Amino acid sequence: MARRIAWCSVACAFSAVTLLVLAPPATADSKQRVTVKYPASKSASRTPAHKTRPAKRAKPAKPANRYNAELAAAGAPNLKSAAALVVDLNDGQTIYAKNTQSVAPIASITKLMTAMVVLDADQPLEETIYIDSADHDFVKHTNSRLGVGTGLSRRDMLRLALMSSENRAAASLGRAYPGGAEAFIAAMNRKAVELGMWNTRFVDASGLSSENVSTAGDLVKMVKSAYQYSLIREFTTTPAYEVETVAGRNLQFRNSNGLVKNPTWGIGLSKTGYISEAGRCLVMQARIAGRPVVIVLLDSWGKYSRIGDANRIKKWMESHAGRKPGVG
Repeated sequence: MARRIAWCSVACAFSAVTLLVLAPPATADSKQRVTVKYPASKSASRTPAHKTRPAKRAKPAKPANRYNAELAAAGAPNLKSAAALVVDLNDGQTIYAKNTQSVAPIASITKLMTAMVVLDADQPLEETIYIDSADHDFVKHTNSRLGVGTGLSRRDMLRLALMSSENRAAASLGRAYPGGAEAFIAAMNRKAVELGMWNTRFVDASGLSSENVSTAGDLVKMVKSAYQYSLIREFTTTPAYEVETVAGRNLQFRNSNGLVKNPTWGIGLSKTGYISEAGRCLVMQARIAGRPVVIVLLDSWGKYSRIGDANRIKKWMESHAGRKPGVG
């Protein structure tokens, strides 16, 4: 009996060992997988998984886009200005850009802001303003035919500041502002903020200080705003004008931008600027190849290079005008 029990124990042990040896090793893949089904959400039941939204049709390119692409393909003109920007007034598209965010002195381009602040104040344009010793240029020591005591209407002072870039005229406008020159400069900077000219700063009404700074991008905003003033459009594009002082003296002045009397140009606004730190500067609103554009040219190194750059831009745009649909 004892032998039978012992034999059975040995047999059971042998069977257990055999099962352990022959059984396949357990792996991660041999674990039982459990699939959990979640009830479908209401939104899923309303939108079958296989249903997709129809693809949106591609919008055709605007004619101006195609025109700009053709201009780019033709190669940009070789401009001498350190910074330049040409923008279409109708759609805001950039036609040409070079160093548009470089902050630089802007010289007498400043006078466009001077004019806007003067006109916004709504002071009497026929009121006489007299040139004072405080209006002298103590920065660059430039000359002026408006001597101390010269009296002109505010209108004529504004005209000379814009057309002929007369520095004493501009300074007198700021001085005659309510609160004086300091209040005037503060108003200039407030106006710049209103226009979104975040990289612009003014310290005087004439632009003689190199601390009057801006960018080509900001100046496009200023030109667009200035173009809304009819007197600024008129005064900046007048080729020449004769003023009569209170003392009865007649003085002849010419526009600082010779292009305004060029019959091949259609200029709606113009302003030049120059100090040694700023180089030769020019901003214009003009119609080229049927497109109203704003042109900003800063720091042109040659005496006539800003005019040359403007003509190069005009020729470049006109050479492709026939390919743009709708150009008249």
